[in-house]
Amino acid sequence: MQGIGGMAASLPDSKAAKSLTGHSSGGIFQRFELAGKVAVISGGARGLGFEMARALCEAGLAGIAIVDILQEFGETAIKELHADFGLTASFYKVDVRDHEAVEEVMNGVIRDFGRIDVLICSAGVADNIAAEDYPADRFKRVMDINLNGVFFCAQPVANHMIKSGRGGSMIFIASMSGHIVNYPQPQCVYNASKAAVLHLGKSLAAEWAPHKIRVNTISPGYMNTLLNEKFDPLLKKAWFERTPTGRMGHVSDLNGAALYLASEASAFTTGTDILIDGGYTTW
Repeated sequence: MQGIGGMAASLPDSKAAKSLTGHSSGGIFQRFELAGKVAVISGGARGLGFEMARALCEAGLAGIAIVDILQEFGETAIKELHADFGLTASFYKVDVRDHEAVEEVMNGVIRDFGRIDVLICSAGVADNIAAEDYPADRFKRVMDINLNGVFFCAQPVANHMIKSGRGGSMIFIASMSGHIVNYPQPQCVYNASKAAVLHLGKSLAAEWAPHKIRVNTISPGYMNTLLNEKFDPLLKKAWFERTPTGRMGHVSDLNGAALYLASEASAFTTGTDILIDGGYTTW
C-alpha cells in the first residue's frame, strides 16, 4: 500500500447512513456531498474508474483508496488525486481474481482509513473471440475478473458495513452488453459476465438492504477508453451508426450517475441499473 496525505484514522466521522431509512437534512445539493466519507474503487487506476474517482473526490470525500493491479498507474493516480483535491489517497495493488488477497487489501483499507462508505467495482476485461474457438483459459480469465472480482471486493466491504451499522453504497460497473448482444464483434463471454454482474447487483441489493447497504449497477455503452482503442476504425464506425447520439461515450460520462448512486441523493435507490449508452439499446 502506498498512501499520500497522512493516515485516515483522523478522518472526520460522517453522519450515520440513512440509505434506506429516511432522508438526510439540507437542500438537494447537500445530498450529493460526500464529506467525511471514504470510497474504494477497484480498477480505479485509469479510465472510467479513475474518472469516477475524481468525481467523488470533487464531491468532498475525506479519503479514497484506489485498488488495481497496475502499480505505475495506481501510484500516479493517487498523487494526482491528492494534489488536486488535498484528500488522503492510497493505492493498493491486488489482482481481483485472488479472493484472499482482495480480502486482505479491503481489511487493510479499513485499518488505514477507519471506514468504507462507498465501493465502486470497475475492474474489467473483454475478448472478441468466436464462441466455437474460445479457449477455456480465456473464458475463465474474463469471468474471474469481471464477475468473481466484483463479488470478492463486495463481500469483505459488506461485512465491514454491516458491522459498522452505517451501511453504505456499492456500485458495480456492468455494461449494456449485459442487456443486448453487441454487433458485429463476437464477445459472448464478456456479454455473459456483465449479465451476471447485473443480476449479482440485484441479488445483493435484496440481501443487504436490511443492513442499509445499497447496491446498484451502471451499464455503459461504447466508451472512448483504452479497452476500445484496439478496435478497427470501421468497427467503431458501425458503433457510431447504431448509436442514436452518433458518438462514443466520454470517460467522464458516468460521473454524474456514479455520484448520484454514491451519495444520499439516491437514498431510496437500490437494486437498479442505469444505462448510459447514448441510446444504443433503444434500437
